[in-house]
Amino acid sequence: MNVDVYDTYAHTTEGNLLHFDVLLLSGNGERAVEYAQEWLQSIGVHIDKIRQDNCRYCHTEAADPEVQQQVGKHVYFILQMEGCPCPAI
Repeated sequence: MNVDVYDTYAHTTEGNLLHFDVLLLSGNGERAVEYAQEWLQSIGVHIDKIRQDNCRYCHTEAADPEVQQQVGKHVYFILQMEGCPCPAI
């Protein structure tokens, strides 16, 4: 399974910057911002802004087994990087 990776930045209402990747099945990029917002809401993070230009296609890669499982279950996978409240899957 290949996934498209969207490099994403979100600004919280508290003024923090979160950096994470949204991994989706190839061809579903128009929904990357929607899934980013859904994930942030599910972990209780209130965002000030996230726009399509803050969620950019980066590359396509082969998904490892954990990513495949999560994409199969939730349609997307979030790879948390800077400023994220890890672990929040």
